[in-house]
Amino acid sequence: MNPAPRIADLHIAHQQPLPSPAELAAEVPLDAAEAEAVARSRDAVRAIIHGRDDRLMVVTGPCSIHDVAAAQEYAQRLHDVAGGLSDALLPVMRVYFEKPRTRLGWKGLIYDPDLDGRGDIHKGLRLARQLLRGCARLGLPTASEILDLVTPQYYAELLSWGAIGARTTESPLHRQMASALSAPLGFKNPTSGKLRTAVDAIVVAAQAHRFPSIARDGRAIVVTTTGNPDCHLILRGGDSGPNHDAPSVERAVAALAEAEVPARVMVDCSHANSAGDYTRQPLIAADVARRIAHGSRDVFGVMLESHLVEGRQALGDDPTALRYGQSVTDGCIGWDATVQTLQLLADAVRAARR
Repeated sequence: MNPAPRIADLHIAHQQPLPSPAELAAEVPLDAAEAEAVARSRDAVRAIIHGRDDRLMVVTGPCSIHDVAAAQEYAQRLHDVAGGLSDALLPVMRVYFEKPRTRLGWKGLIYDPDLDGRGDIHKGLRLARQLLRGCARLGLPTASEILDLVTPQYYAELLSWGAIGARTTESPLHRQMASALSAPLGFKNPTSGKLRTAVDAIVVAAQAHRFPSIARDGRAIVVTTTGNPDCHLILRGGDSGPNHDAPSVERAVAALAEAEVPARVMVDCSHANSAGDYTRQPLIAADVARRIAHGSRDVFGVMLESHLVEGRQALGDDPTALRYGQSVTDGCIGWDATVQTLQLLADAVRAARR
């Protein structure tokens, strides 16, 4: 009996095998001390989310990682500054490897590490894992957006915290995945600004789920989760305007309390909260800091888009011509403004204790 004819893959131009997550982990292994550093940082994040630690969590770093050397320098600088602020802040480095695109554009380090369109994903995954391992070696907590459903298997065990972005908060698949993640995770309100979508996502992620995935050895498996109790809301503004102000935060906290999920929020100082103007981020952080200094406990964390050099630059035909330490996606505040903002936030936490 003749086998059934194969239906042609009309829209696939090429297929290339990737190593399994276990094989990449063998290429870029995590030692016991590094694994312990990640575990400690996750515990610290959980304690802040649930109010057992009165420090403020600050996720700060480049909008996206495109130059590993610049990211390593940023990590070292943040580590050095963090020591003097650790009584009041938990700085967490923003290490975003994937960028959601409304239409077209560079998709991030994992997808195009050489910035030339060739898409060497194996190299991108290896670089991502190496960077996260370097941060763990420093004892610096790391944060990344979980965008793809497969790639986190290659590096998620190195993350201290994860985020689901505004465009994917409504996705049932991302909610399921969040329920399996061992790290705490934030859901951003969608671009519409509608809170209920993100609150529902937190409720769903806290529940048990069963879904197909891939194992460390690359086999297809069915995953059964117990739910992630450490998910929370990130306010990033929306089409109707910002939502970092006190009344907006109070409404969000009330909606979370009604849903019986963690009733504290993180404020994203960028995106719609800054109306797309990166220079406004310190002003938004200062607004949050004033409320913290006066005793408000509704906000447990803030997010900043920050790099060594302020602003942004366009990707051109020659990646070697790019300015070192400057974003190629959203505009970022520079290093001096970052340190000043961190100090302001730390002073607010200390003032609240007096």
